[in-house]
Amino acid sequence: MSPASESPAAPQPEHPEIHLAQQPEADALLGRSPLAALVGMLLDQQVPMEWAFSGPYTIALRLGTDDLDAHEIAARDPEEFAALLSEKPAVHRYPGSMAQRVQQLCAFLVEEYGGDASAVWADAATGKELLARLQALPGFGKQKAQIFLALLGKQYGVRPTGWREAAGAYGERGSYRSAADITGPESLVKVRAHKQEMKAAAKAAKAAKDQKTGGN
Repeated sequence: MSPASESPAAPQPEHPEIHLAQQPEADALLGRSPLAALVGMLLDQQVPMEWAFSGPYTIALRLGTDDLDAHEIAARDPEEFAALLSEKPAVHRYPGSMAQRVQQLCAFLVEEYGGDASAVWADAATGKELLARLQALPGFGKQKAQIFLALLGKQYGVRPTGWREAAGAYGERGSYRSAADITGPESLVKVRAHKQEMKAAAKAAKAAKDQKTGGN
């Protein structure tokens, strides 16, 4: 993952131990494949995190390979690729639209980075620069980009100057806000609880706003 050290203390392993998919083979792929990590992050919406991050491994299996290749995926027939993601069990709740997004991401990586996903962050000098690069990726809004930036820093050892600040609240030490903080079943439960709290708070705020509006 081309880690940049935050401190000279402990060197990062070449392939970090990842637990986002909660299944060994899928997590091993996420640890060794920058593209798999990006695709997993892309899929992480409107489905449980484990489902999203196991997606890259499922796609690789169905392609008959042990890794994902941006060139190959970008060049695939869109209908064929959508059908591949739609096979049971489907890679996502919305396999057709997500197949299109995965191909768009891969096509962008081929065009801008020669198909090398790690090149997105390999030479980023600052967290701000890396955040901008991530936000430029198809399917990556600011929140998704910040979460992935935090994931890179916390688990992959990719730590350009100011990465925590650029990642916002997701970069905070000891937090359980997102996929960046999942290191096993226990932390997954904590992150899921935090997400439920955020949803409940947003729902309560909306209800209060609607009640206030209705009373005027």
